[in-house]
Formats: sequence, structure tokens, C-alpha cells
Amino acid sequence: MSLLNTEELKRQIKEGTFTSLDDITNEFKAILKEVIQTASQEELTSHLGYNKHQTSDNSNSRNGYSDKTINSKYGQFDVSIPRDRESTFEPQLVKKREVLLDGSEDLILSLYTKGMSVRDIQHHLDDLYGYELSTETISNITSKIIEKANEWQSRPLEPIYPIIFMDATVLKIRVDRVVKNIAAYIMLGITLEGKKEIIGIWIGENETSKYWLTVLNDIQKRGIQDVLIFAIDGLNGFDEAIQAVYPKAEIQRCIVHQIRSSLKFVSWKDRKAVAKDLKSVYAAHNEEDAQIALSEFNDIWGKKYPNITASWTTHWNELATFFKYPDSVKKLIYTTNPIESLNAAIKRKTKSKGSFPTIESAFKMLYLSTQEVQEKWNANSLRNWHEIYPQLSIFSVKLCQNIPSD
Repeated sequence: MSLLNTEELKRQIKEGTFTSLDDITNEFKAILKEVIQTASQEELTSHLGYNKHQTSDNSNSRNGYSDKTINSKYGQFDVSIPRDRESTFEPQLVKKREVLLDGSEDLILSLYTKGMSVRDIQHHLDDLYGYELSTETISNITSKIIEKANEWQSRPLEPIYPIIFMDATVLKIRVDRVVKNIAAYIMLGITLEGKKEIIGIWIGENETSKYWLTVLNDIQKRGIQDVLIFAIDGLNGFDEAIQAVYPKAEIQRCIVHQIRSSLKFVSWKDRKAVAKDLKSVYAAHNEEDAQIALSEFNDIWGKKYPNITASWTTHWNELATFFKYPDSVKKLIYTTNPIESLNAAIKRKTKSKGSFPTIESAFKMLYLSTQEVQEKWNANSLRNWHEIYPQLSIFSVKLCQNIPSD
């Protein structure tokens, strides 16, 4: 079948050659087959150094064809790839022993990123494209991700991040043949240019200062010299580790997480009133007014819910950090929402998956999911960053020395 030019395509449409999408797909597969076979013949000609039927001093010559079945995102089709007598010809368009056409791997990785299991992908390819890859082949394709993920996890980082957010999302992972709730910690940095950058992913069972010390030492070795503010969700032991590795950094505990924790044991009938009175604390104009509001809150609710005031008082230095900054900065750091939106996207992808068979499989999924989101972020800086950065630089000499040019 020859390749269709525009006029030939118009003629076939008028004659009713194409009556369904399947007809168009089959025609396209036929064209793709011809392109592959023609290209392979040209590759062999280039390899041998002479055209078919020409005489040559080259001892090597054409030696028929090898038939193979190609699987692609357009379906399955057979091709005949030319051979040479000395078996030195290495086709590049469709390599030896390759049965999966370029683009199909991208499709498989895309389906994997969306939370489909290896068997789900296998059935999907069979249902929509008419071919069935083995689970081993699909697993081998997805396993290539781990190399890229490990390279990404150890890549060099910027020397200064004005703000770093840290939050956790819980995944179900099979460990020692038991499915457990395992926390995956994602660190997101704001660069000097105001762009969001996912710094790394760590999966572990325990929150301890020793564990966080290894995480922070890791990012320090990768190049981060200074951080102005860490915005965290109250991870156990994280504040002590920050003080050890980045002693000049400030810590802002997530107000939203603190509110959720405060309301956790409040009776349903009191929740609305308690939430309203708590708002007078974190929505105060300055820290002094906030402390007065917390005292008034304790007068009202202290006897009934003593743990709330105790918690806010214990963590006050980290909860009140944002009061010293202008409103535009306050809105950015008082909550870990920038990273929570990422966690929400991950949850949507992992919800249908149930549980992960290994920690490595969970890490692969998180890596793919975060990279998909990162691509969308790369083009844009945070809104009003040109106003926020100069305000932040007032509180840091290093930031002031590194004010980015417009």
C-alpha cells in the first residue's frame, strides 16, 4: 500500500473507503508499516554502502527479511525488517528484538502515573489496542523509572531557598506481607525566582529528630546553604533537626494543621463556636493582639478543653512566626497549602490503586506524579512574588544580596 497524499485521501473519503474510526486506524497502521519497512531498507543500504541490485566489492550483502510483530499505541501490526548476511546490520528505527514501538513506553508510563496497576495496564492495552504485553515487560518498563527517580533525588540544589514547605501524605504500602499506613514526606522549595520546586521525597515509618537530621543533612550536602523560613505541619522532631542544621532559619507551624488538631476532640455542638474563637487568635493584627485573644479563648474554653490552649502555648514561638511579616508573606507561609494541593493530586492518583506492593513502587509513583505537577509549575512564578521577595529580603542579608533581576 502506498502512502496517502492529500488528494488520494480526499478521493477515498468521497468513495466511502473510511466508514469508521477502525478503518482510519487500520489505514494509519498500514502507512506506519510501510514507513518502518522503507526506512529499514534505507538504513541497510546506508550500512552496506550500495543500493539493491548494484554490484559492490563489499563482501556483505542483503539476506532476506525477518518478520516481527510490532506493538504500538495505535495497535498491533506485522513488519518485515531486512537482514544482512554477516549479521552486522543494527536497525535504528526498530531495533533488534524490539517489539514495542517508541511512544508506547510513554503511554505505559502515563497510565502507570495515573495509578493503574501493571495488570490494569495489561488489560487496557489489550482492550483498546488489540495486543497483550506480559506483566514482566510492563514491569521492566516501569522499573526504568527508579533510576531516573534516584538521580533526581540526589541532584544538586540551589544554595538559597527563601521558603521550604514540608508535609506528609499517607500511603498504604505492603511491608513484611502486611499492608501498613506509611507516611511519605514531600519537601517543596520556593526559589529566588519565586518558582515552586519539589526538592525531594522521603518514605519512612517514624518521625524522629534523628530521621529528620538525615533528611536535612542530605539536602545540605546537595547544596542548600540557607533557608529563611521552614513552613511545616508539626512533624515530630523536625523543629529540633532544623535548629541543628539550619540554626538561623525560622519555623512556621501550619495554622490549618494546628486548628484541625485543636478541634479533633471538641464535641460537635461546640466546634463552630470554638473554631470562631480560635480565628480571633490567628487572624489577629499582630502577635500581641493574638496573645490577648488566646488568653480570652482560655477564659471561655480553658476548663472544658484545656489541651487546646496548652498546645497553642507550647508551640507559640513556631505558630506566631508569620505575625512579623507583611500580609502578602503571611498568606504564603501560615499554612502548608502549597504542598497540600500537591498531596491532593497524589491522593487522586493513588486512591484507585489500593495499596503498593513495595516502598520502591510507592516511590516510583510519587516521583512520576510530582514530575507531572512540576512541569506545570515550571512556567510560572508565585503570584505577586516581585512584591513578596523584597519584603522577605529585609529579614535576610543573603536574600538581599541575591535579589533576582526582572
